[in-house]
Order: sequence, then structure tokens, then C-alpha cells
Amino acid sequence: MDPKPRPNHRRYIEALRAMTPEARLQQAFDLSEMANKLFRQGLRERFPDLPEDEFHQLYLKRLEKCHNQNY
Repeated sequence: MDPKPRPNHRRYIEALRAMTPEARLQQAFDLSEMANKLFRQGLRERFPDLPEDEFHQLYLKRLEKCHNQNY
């Protein structure tokens, strides 16, 4: 049994099933892009004075920690 109530989960699954494969893939890309932007924004808020080149290196280093190393 799911300990966290998700009252709209069934609707969400139905909406996904109604989408074309292309639309589901586009939604996955959109969600990935949004997560990436939020990740960068949060990192920038933590390091507002870091020069852009150093920030980019930090971003890449932190992003690498997020990736699954099993593939």
C-alpha cells in the first residue's frame, strides 16, 4: 500500500495513456529541461558570486554526481 496519498495519480496515468508516444517523449524532454533549469537556478542561488566559467565547472561536477553510474 502506498503510504503517500496521490488522489490524482489515476487521472495522470490515464492522461499519459491517452497521449501518443511522441507526445509522451516530448513531455519527458520538457520535464528533464525544467529539472535542469531548476537545478542550475538553485545552484546559482547558492553560489551567486561565482564567475560563469567556475560556475559551469561546478555545475558539471554536481550533475555528474546525479547520474546513475550503472550504465
